[in-house]
Amino acid sequence: MARTKLPTRNFVWSPQLAYIVGLLVTDGNLSKDGRHINMRSSDPQLLETFKYCLNLTNKIGSTENDRGYRVQFGNVQFYNWLLKIGLFPAKTYTIGAIEIPNRFFKDFLRGHLDGDGNIQTYIDKRETYKGRVYTNYRVFVRFISASKEHILWLHKKIKELSPISGAVVCAKPKNKNCVPIWGIKFGKHESIQLLRWIYYKKNLPTLLRKRKLAEELIQHVKKEKRKKYTFIK
Repeated sequence: MARTKLPTRNFVWSPQLAYIVGLLVTDGNLSKDGRHINMRSSDPQLLETFKYCLNLTNKIGSTENDRGYRVQFGNVQFYNWLLKIGLFPAKTYTIGAIEIPNRFFKDFLRGHLDGDGNIQTYIDKRETYKGRVYTNYRVFVRFISASKEHILWLHKKIKELSPISGAVVCAKPKNKNCVPIWGIKFGKHESIQLLRWIYYKKNLPTLLRKRKLAEELIQHVKKEKRKKYTFIK
């Protein structure tokens, strides 16, 4: 007997669902069987948050090389809905725009950051000017993807919906057999604006260690004073 085809279901957007879509766009995978969805991460806490947002009871397992963790679950209706909004199997190099309401874009972006984005910070003591040396507290936020089309769409949406823009960058590999990696990079002040925008209240689904770092950076920059110059002897 043939299986009864499940009716199409439109899932209701929420901050939690938008965040999950951001994670799946970056670190998720839709199996070719039309049913199963996989989410991978090196951080078990992120997968626990993923499960909580989707009300899953599936166990967290190890990846094949034991270098990370994964959750797999089957849901034909959710799978088909993800196809409808722009995800698909083997999406890494060809994913484009995602149909997400503007209202929830910053939650989607937070998921994107927790998936393939990064926050970088360091103290730069190398800069000099007219015989004077000073330290500079550097902060960068980056979003990356192997799909140029997706990065260009993401950059356009960020400029439309926030007061920042960032810059599109491309890292071309030395190995001709590898593909270039596209990204959006934000400097110090735009990074802080961005982090304030996506962490807009407490108790949001997020990768906790990344939010902790973001909040520390926001407070640090807030307390910064005019640079003190020191003459080189």
